[in-house]
Amino acid sequence: MKEILQKVREGKISLEEAEKKLKTMQIRELEDFAKMDIGRDVRTGVPEAVFAEGKEDQELIDIILGCADNGRIMVTRLDKERYQSIRESLEHLVMDGFKIEYNQKARILVVKNHEVEKMGKIGVITAGTSDIPVAEEARVVAEEAGSKVIAAYDVGVAGIHRLFSQIREMLEEDVKVFIVVAGMEGALPSVVAGLVDVPVIGVPTSVGYGVGEGGFAALNAMLQSCAPGIAVVNIDNGFGAGVFAATILKQVKS
Repeated sequence: MKEILQKVREGKISLEEAEKKLKTMQIRELEDFAKMDIGRDVRTGVPEAVFAEGKEDQELIDIILGCADNGRIMVTRLDKERYQSIRESLEHLVMDGFKIEYNQKARILVVKNHEVEKMGKIGVITAGTSDIPVAEEARVVAEEAGSKVIAAYDVGVAGIHRLFSQIREMLEEDVKVFIVVAGMEGALPSVVAGLVDVPVIGVPTSVGYGVGEGGFAALNAMLQSCAPGIAVVNIDNGFGAGVFAATILKQVKS
């Protein structure tokens, strides 16, 4: 970008040419299978995220290496076995100053050569331990988007006395957004929203059986919540919740 602007300043290219270059530089094509949004990190504060499912191991390796120049990339829904199969091909990035961090619970791989400044705090809460993988996905993504995260897991309505001290501590820490992850009947976001005066993001999970199987009972319950101040993302969408929470936090801090 600086190189293009310098050429405009020196009169080497026209404004129209510069505009075209700035538009096209945001997309990098990797052979015929991927077109990467390499400007996403600068534009939004969230690094490019690659969904691992449906891609071959070599394709993931090529994408990661192709985006390494940008400084950060996330690979989501990457199972441990697949991570282990591609890890060796990424080893040389460590010599170039990159960190390779894999969260097995969240199934997220983060490759980065720098940390981002943390701008505020988000609270992440789960109803049960089975909801933790989705919550961990939200936590990792929110942190990579520049947020500090305080987490409290397994504090659902089945033993609601566990919740209140966690909420109090998070509010004392000046948490500005809550991500509440729940399966089964999905009641926890409504409870939390009734206790706090900041936005609550409900994340239904596919944890459940019978009428709750697949997460649809939890989704419908959250959408139907009588507590104001709740937004709801898709089933098991920890990634979307993390990005949304960080986006809200940026507006609060701006």
